[in-house]
Amino acid sequence: MFAFSWVEIVSAFLVLFAIIDATGSVPIFLNLRSQGRTIHAEKAAIYSSIILIGFLFIGEGLLRLFQVDISSFAVAGAVVLLIISIEMIFGVEIFRNDNPSADNSSTLFPVVFPLIAGPGSFTTLLTMRAEYHTINIIIAVLINLVIVYLVLRYLDQVKKLLGESGAYILRKFFGVILMAISVKLITSNMSALIETVNAAL
Repeated sequence: MFAFSWVEIVSAFLVLFAIIDATGSVPIFLNLRSQGRTIHAEKAAIYSSIILIGFLFIGEGLLRLFQVDISSFAVAGAVVLLIISIEMIFGVEIFRNDNPSADNSSTLFPVVFPLIAGPGSFTTLLTMRAEYHTINIIIAVLINLVIVYLVLRYLDQVKKLLGESGAYILRKFFGVILMAISVKLITSNMSALIETVNAAL
């Protein structure tokens, strides 16, 4: 349960980095700022960590409630990740929400949800539980949220550092990585499902 592994941490970090896509969301964050809306970097990181780590622990219980095993969910989640990677590579934006909320702060909505802790992140966490130890996933989540904090805290500097071309290339690159990892998750968990079915026959 507490098997520390740098390989798992790096792999989980890369998947979550691609899904959360803090650098790719910089234009959205800047657009919110241009509308006079405030984004609190510290609150965004704290709220996101509570939501993501909490879901990591209760998500499997929710699956049991609906009688869905983790391997089946992992395959379904990996398919979702594959679709997201295709969206990233080909520049198709489906789940992006920049509608203004009732107050002047955009920290909770839409920054924390759905941009950081959204359906893609939830699916990713439960999918990775079929492959990685929990402690390594938590570390990967926290590292990603440190990056989220830094991106939000130094938004203007990040924009200048990356530039439009840099953010574009980074998004495409991690889209390809996410696609490769999602294919690996599908093949490995499909094997587990086939073994389970064969054992039941």
